[in-house]
Amino acid sequence: MHFQQLAYFVAVAEARHFTRAAETVHVSQPSLSQQIKALEGELGAELFSRARGNIALTDAGEALLPLARRILADADTARHEVQELVQLRRGRIRLGATPSVCTGLLPEVLRAFHDLHPGVQLLIEEGGSHDLVRQLARGALDLALLVLPLPAASPVLTTVELLQEDLVVLSSTARPAPGTGGVVRIADLADEPMVMFRHGYDLRELTVAACRAEGFEPQFTVEGGEMDAVLGFVRAGLGIAVMPRMVATRAGQDLRMTQLAPPGLRRTIALAHRGDVAPPRAARELQRLLLAHRPDASSAGTAGPRPPAGPGPAAEGAVLQTASASRSEWIRSGAPGRA
Repeated sequence: MHFQQLAYFVAVAEARHFTRAAETVHVSQPSLSQQIKALEGELGAELFSRARGNIALTDAGEALLPLARRILADADTARHEVQELVQLRRGRIRLGATPSVCTGLLPEVLRAFHDLHPGVQLLIEEGGSHDLVRQLARGALDLALLVLPLPAASPVLTTVELLQEDLVVLSSTARPAPGTGGVVRIADLADEPMVMFRHGYDLRELTVAACRAEGFEPQFTVEGGEMDAVLGFVRAGLGIAVMPRMVATRAGQDLRMTQLAPPGLRRTIALAHRGDVAPPRAARELQRLLLAHRPDASSAGTAGPRPPAGPGPAAEGAVLQTASASRSEWIRSGAPGRA
């Protein structure tokens, strides 16, 4: 039984005339009659009675007609739904991202995507890299923005480097600026009270590792906050915090951004998806838009790879690069978390 046969059957049932039905479906009358005969043969029952030129439905035809109409309507609905998805008039994207990426990178990109495709639903899952990797692997997310390196090697995932970002020191304008000459060394942070993210944040692990590499333990006046809370505590003058440049530049009034002295600290953000399953059409379009909207060097501190420099934060808390022609993997000490 084919959709075409059901369409021919419905056309004859409504026209009660084979020739007029053939004209309606744009086929020759012999072809239509042949398909009706084939349908009757498959069902094992005559669908029409043909007496003295009058066409009438048999009992079998009366039983089939509402079912055939429903099947054809469902097929049209399915065709329409798929076309809506393919043409991005509808759809859904499940995107995971770390908190700092949600604050810094995503708002502008998601606004641009929504302007282009207002019918596509955007579902954002905020979490640490470890949790996002696990959700990607089990198919709960279509895409995720992660901090490299991954918490554990995952042959299931494909990652593409999105940007390399400098970290900076954020402080309240009501307090003296840290460091001297507009820059601050990691060693200078030994005398600075710090506001610290809760356990599980990449930024916490990276900052602590950098301080320990300089031979001191950081002093926390407040710890355990999420991104918004840490920004609020810094604004209130409770201490300084090490932040991604993208977050710092959007932090608002009453906050001062100070560069870290070379070699500084950096991190790499990558876009990840399952390598064994193609992302949905809408997710692929968002991926294209994310790659096209990568911040440039002046806005994100991505002036290109820096070689590791001697002992200290660059070696123990920053990043080392292993590059291939298509992507780079960045490796640093510490276990990635929520950054």
